Amino acid sequence: MFSKEYLCYNVNTFEYHLSMLVGGNMRLISWNVNGIRAVANKGFAESIVRFDADILCLQETKAQQEQLSFDLTDIPGYRSYFHSADRKGYSGTAVYSRIEPVSVSYGLGNDRFDHEGRTIEVDFGDFILYNIYFPNGGQGPERLKFKLDFYDCFLERISNQMETGRNIIVCGDVNTAHREIDLANPAANASISGFMPEERVYMDQFAEKGLVDTYRMLYPDKEKMYTWWSYKTYARTRNVGWRIDYFFVSGNLRNRVMDAGMLSEVEGSDHCPIFLEISRAD
Repeated sequence: MFSKEYLCYNVNTFEYHLSMLVGGNMRLISWNVNGIRAVANKGFAESIVRFDADILCLQETKAQQEQLSFDLTDIPGYRSYFHSADRKGYSGTAVYSRIEPVSVSYGLGNDRFDHEGRTIEVDFGDFILYNIYFPNGGQGPERLKFKLDFYDCFLERISNQMETGRNIIVCGDVNTAHREIDLANPAANASISGFMPEERVYMDQFAEKGLVDTYRMLYPDKEKMYTWWSYKTYARTRNVGWRIDYFFVSGNLRNRVMDAGMLSEVEGSDHCPIFLEISRAD
């Protein structure tokens, strides 16, 4: 007799390949879970089912792969990839995918950044996906410089790939709100890391390099739409938040963007998941 896990895997795989045959959009989810083991106790498995994502990207997993239970490393129907920080209980990223990739690599190719487990690059053939947990610059001048240098390293790598004409998707916690519309109290936070001018200028550089903020492309004027709320002040109940989680696409993918947004009703972290729907390649 087949196990429940085996049956579930094959049903999910059959349904996925059927959707590939009949068309439809591809759904990607990105979520800073603020600890994958913690969110596992807050309905994570149920969330995975509801997401029905082709690709799920997590940031701030805060775990080594060997610390994770089987139900987190082997979700039925998905392949999983983890990039953990050398320091236990810190940073980390993960990708779950129904689609078999061409290749998977870890880091940006710079040891200064890569020991923190912040980047997974997955080549799906049709596009290259970057799942990135960008550094927080709020722990003093040295950490702010580390964050800005990380942005430089990322932009150099992404620019080289975009020059070859590859389709690029970048998702994750960027740890910076771009415009005043992207946080509840812009004036009060102008000198706080996450909205400082020297951080926001990098968001401008993302656009100059050809990366499209998919949410603002579709909803340029929509207000009070955030992805992170401070635990300290119960900010989520008052919707006093920041939009610091993003899906970017290269310009050659913008016409395939069908929808993008936040799943603000999903709890379990101080961030909510965000989603991107793109049409499949012809």
